[in-house]
Amino acid sequence: MKKFILNADDLGKSEFHNNAVLEGFRDGFLKSASVMSNMPSYKDALFRVIMPNPNLGVGVHLNLIEGKALNQGLNLLCDKYGNFNNGYLGLLLKSNNKVFLAQVEKEFRSQIELVLETFHPTHLDSHVHIHSIPNIFEIVAKLAYEYNIKQIRTQNEIPYFIKGYKYNPINLVKVILLNYFSLKNKQIVKKYNLKTNDYLIGVSYTAMMSSETILEGLKKIKNADIVEALIHPCVYYDDTIDSHTKEFDITKDNMLKDLIEMMDYQITNYIE
Repeated sequence: MKKFILNADDLGKSEFHNNAVLEGFRDGFLKSASVMSNMPSYKDALFRVIMPNPNLGVGVHLNLIEGKALNQGLNLLCDKYGNFNNGYLGLLLKSNNKVFLAQVEKEFRSQIELVLETFHPTHLDSHVHIHSIPNIFEIVAKLAYEYNIKQIRTQNEIPYFIKGYKYNPINLVKVILLNYFSLKNKQIVKKYNLKTNDYLIGVSYTAMMSSETILEGLKKIKNADIVEALIHPCVYYDDTIDSHTKEFDITKDNMLKDLIEMMDYQITNYIE
């Protein structure tokens, strides 16, 4: 049977993200998440979400974009205060620099090893898809092999358009770039004897994810064993409604769950 994995990125980024994963797992059909071990709410995620729920599949959401590094002296990644200070393009432009890549590996090791102190992650992915950059992907694949983490995300997505949604052309550029990198990166997956998803849903409609965008994305996919859809859900302590709360609603949409299963997908995680 085909596998469908709904994954909540950014676990550990804030208590709001942690709230959403906890409720989406307990009361919805969310079975997978990725945690940012360098962020302030990592310990809250660990003790309130991850440890009490061993059937929740949790990977490491490798991060060079937000917050502070776990290491000091990473001058190509951080400002003088230890805060990450690159965007995706900045990382891409530096990705042929051997000193830069050594700093990336050092920080990624620390983020993975901090997680390994408590549990074994099911997969590796990254914040803002930074590990899609081929030279960075090679580092992540090597670390996955070394730490016996079998699954690594790739970003192969079929572009699609939905009537009524204001499509951002920048997202199409991102899809094309990530698809190009994924062609290279899937060869690296084979090199390290790892596993990866066949397709991803979540780039074309970044910040606009809904039950409809997931369902329409699935309709475009043929002959896939594993499809992963990524969301960034939050549950706030007040009545705030934004793209994150709308993505949280996906996790409790039983009609969507039924429709996915009617398409012969098993809703699962990387544990299973």
